[in-house]
Amino acid sequence: MGQLLIGLINGSFYAVLSLGLALIFGLLNIVNFAHGALYMVGAFVAYLLLQYIGVGYWPALILAPIIVAGFGMVIERFLLRPLHDLDHLYGLLLTFGLALVLEGSFRHFYGVSGLPYSIPDSLSGAQRLMLPSWITGGDPAFMMALPNYRAWVIVASLIICTATYILIERTKLGALMRAATENPDLVRAFGVNVPMLITLTYGLGVGLAAFAGVLAAPIYSVNPIMGSHIIIVVFAIVVIGGLGSIGGAIISGFMLGVIEGITKVFYPEASNVVIFVVMAIVLIVRPAGLFGKGA
Repeated sequence: MGQLLIGLINGSFYAVLSLGLALIFGLLNIVNFAHGALYMVGAFVAYLLLQYIGVGYWPALILAPIIVAGFGMVIERFLLRPLHDLDHLYGLLLTFGLALVLEGSFRHFYGVSGLPYSIPDSLSGAQRLMLPSWITGGDPAFMMALPNYRAWVIVASLIICTATYILIERTKLGALMRAATENPDLVRAFGVNVPMLITLTYGLGVGLAAFAGVLAAPIYSVNPIMGSHIIIVVFAIVVIGGLGSIGGAIISGFMLGVIEGITKVFYPEASNVVIFVVMAIVLIVRPAGLFGKGA
């Protein structure tokens, strides 16, 4: 159960990061290799807000994604927009270079050792989880202790993933975002500012990465290489779910996190590669991914 919980927590981060990545690719056709670096920047923004301004965890959970989203909108406006009409490879190379610049800059100033970020007092402590009597056949038995903060991570990721899915798939703004990429001339004819919609979409995607970074800061500490450790796994999860599939990214993120956690119980040596094995199997059976178009 402990490994299952760890898998669910990792899946929470995978889901939020995969959602942002799928959103940017699905709506903008940009392979955002800087996503992991912006996840790291979100954690550092929360850390810097605490160290230099005294802004605590709860305000930082709102402010850091907004700040990073604004930074992402600047990136889209001045760096990515000139590449819209070029091959996707140019955007991939630019965002890959940007990731190296961001990671190198933070490594220069803060090194590679993790910087501590405290769990807020309101989320300290843990809950005792008990096995019910209908399972034990007698009195309820202690199963495991669930740290409050890790439970919050799961809840927060579910809330933000559900809210983003509803925004994109069930609201007028989401419909405009999707239409602006599929048929920009038609949307422009209705008086909609298409470039602004595209910029907002990119900002939303990187804001999700920053939100995950703030959630991760108290668990994994804040360090410049935290994004490079997770981005390859997140790309694999997006491929499994189906490139550009919003719902697929969410479901696959949680599912692969749980699979990874279970693998650590039965075959720990394979836990680092199980996601890539699943990706290979999915690509053989369904090349478009589990939830991708044409799957």
